[in-house]
Amino acid sequence: MKLVIDIETAACGFESLAPSQKEYILRYAEREQDEDLKQTKKDDAIRYLSLYPYTSKVIVIGMRNIKSGKTLVLYEAEEQEEFIVEEKNTKYLGLTESEMLNFFWAQAKKTDQVITFNGRNFDIPFLMTRSAINKIKPTRNFLKGNKFSKKAHIDLLDKLTYYGSVRKFNLDFYCQALGIESPKGKDITGMEVKELYNAGKIKDIAVYCSEDLRATSELYSFWNNYLNI
Repeated sequence: MKLVIDIETAACGFESLAPSQKEYILRYAEREQDEDLKQTKKDDAIRYLSLYPYTSKVIVIGMRNIKSGKTLVLYEAEEQEEFIVEEKNTKYLGLTESEMLNFFWAQAKKTDQVITFNGRNFDIPFLMTRSAINKIKPTRNFLKGNKFSKKAHIDLLDKLTYYGSVRKFNLDFYCQALGIESPKGKDITGMEVKELYNAGKIKDIAVYCSEDLRATSELYSFWNNYLNI
């Protein structure tokens, strides 16, 4: 089984950090003499907290079967719930973060290969670290071994940049260039995830993730057909 995977994350909140952690996060901003620039750097430092597994959490995990197109999107919910979009062959399941992680690693054991977009630098390390923080041991290490291998993990960003030999672009850029419907053409972009999460619109984020999975799946098909040599 080949699975396309994608995650969405949200910061746990700057105020929840210990004083020493806050000081560390803002250390470069505090060195600025210009007050306006200092505030800008503080705001940026706090805004980027969602990128780090020690200062944020997993709120969505999406999985799409390459062969069948069947998609499952797990999203953060205090109590288990689900809904299905039949025309998209997609099921949405609400779970806690620890339940999502346990579910993902159970699927990972049955997976021959995962396909990601920047998963080697973001999704996989994030999932592994958040699992450890939740006292959950990952069942697979999709970072193990030579990054040039195509056996267990295909990171399309690695493949499309020829492992850093050429400039990298975001998922939307590749989709636009290659005639694939971009997930950014919908009502939500990645930059709006934080605002949607704060507004309690987690299901909208889950649907957005499903579009990323669809686009990544189509991007994989393009790479596999024309560049997998």
